[in-house]
Amino acid sequence: MKTSVRAQLSQGLNLTPQLLQSIRLLQLTAPQLEQELRQALERNPLLEQDEDEDEDEDAGETTPDAGQAGPDEAVDVAAFDELPEPAFLSGSAGGVAGDDDGMARIAAGSSTDPRVRLLQELAFEWDHDDLPLAQWWLDHCDDRGYLEHPVDELARDGATALAVEPRALLHVRQRLLAGPWPGMAAADPGECLRAQLAQLPGSPGRDLAARILADHLDLLAAHDQAALAKALDADAATVAAACALILSLRPQPVEEPADAPDDAVIPDVVVRYLDGRWRVALNTRGSPRVRVSAHCEAALAGAAGHTELRGLLDEARWLVRGVAMRDDTLLRTARVLVERQAGFLARGDEALVPLTLREVAEEIGMHESTVSRITTGKYIQTPRGTFELKHLFAVRLEGAEVSGAAVRAMVKRLIDDEPGHAPLADDTIAALLARRGIRIARRTVAKYRDQLKIGPARSRRRPAQPLRAAG
Repeated sequence: MKTSVRAQLSQGLNLTPQLLQSIRLLQLTAPQLEQELRQALERNPLLEQDEDEDEDEDAGETTPDAGQAGPDEAVDVAAFDELPEPAFLSGSAGGVAGDDDGMARIAAGSSTDPRVRLLQELAFEWDHDDLPLAQWWLDHCDDRGYLEHPVDELARDGATALAVEPRALLHVRQRLLAGPWPGMAAADPGECLRAQLAQLPGSPGRDLAARILADHLDLLAAHDQAALAKALDADAATVAAACALILSLRPQPVEEPADAPDDAVIPDVVVRYLDGRWRVALNTRGSPRVRVSAHCEAALAGAAGHTELRGLLDEARWLVRGVAMRDDTLLRTARVLVERQAGFLARGDEALVPLTLREVAEEIGMHESTVSRITTGKYIQTPRGTFELKHLFAVRLEGAEVSGAAVRAMVKRLIDDEPGHAPLADDTIAALLARRGIRIARRTVAKYRDQLKIGPARSRRRPAQPLRAAG
């Protein structure tokens, strides 16, 4: 037996702890990330919660800092993007194979954006010319219904953007304050409460409550009813009744529905149409923002030893850097999806264009597996509803320039609009689509109809309504 020595080169990927953590953070949903960060805050004393969260809501549109990574960290950032899609890491199959529709997981109904719901409600009552002015105010309200900037500033900017008089904009805001959602577009809680109070029936208690809100909010906040009674020259019982009336009002114009389910989906990304374009921001309201404790880091910088503390410091740095990388990847991916599917956001499923993981990956300069991980289980809130990011991907229909999801939506619309006494057969639907340049087989129509849980034509037939005799 002859032995020999042979040199061989091979390429492999070293899964460092930092890399594994970055991959895992990519896959976490919003509730999972919140739980992860809260557990890390309890476990690692060198981590602290960033309390400075009173930033502009649009701050999420700036790309998060991926951390001041040194040479070692830069290797990890490059490496985690080149991983394959192993089942033990991804937890689910990549891509958009199959007919799974993330939209089906959200109950069909009105928009999840309260501003859109109110605008739809106003469309039935207001003049058409006043709706763009109302939309201006609603677009500049936060999720609670309060204005994000001073009234005069918004009136001035809106007058320029909409080519109207500031007086007209201010008049519309007053109508919103006194509208179906009292206090909407209020500048502060006091104005919101006064608007709600004005819609209650007149009574001595209401008049006294109005005086409290106008001149003595500080005493009300301090729950000092004795001082209120003295300042208002009123007896204690009347003041107590007025305070109880104020406390019965809503603290903000927009409230969660009373029947909202406990397992409601928390969006990871929020999309709003502002100033003529779609704006994308991360939803950071659910998860705590964490950072490395600056004074602890400085204390360890010049100290020798403390091996255990230095290990906790490295762990804290990796976590903060990994979260920043996750947020950056999620934001860049969402921006590409929104840009490519702007037609869907404006017009619905029929405007979904073909879009694949590879196209998005090439756009952001990452691997397909990274895009798959960052979009799996992540939800986006838009004026059209809240649904999984995977819904914005669509497979191109063979031989056509449209997506299969768009054609499925067209099939549904044709069936919804068909006459009850003469439902459309599958071959008829295929012929109608062919007139629009979309050539699909009858069996493809049947497949989409089955996915929509719609029966064949014979099961949809309804008897024709008899004509009523004149007179």
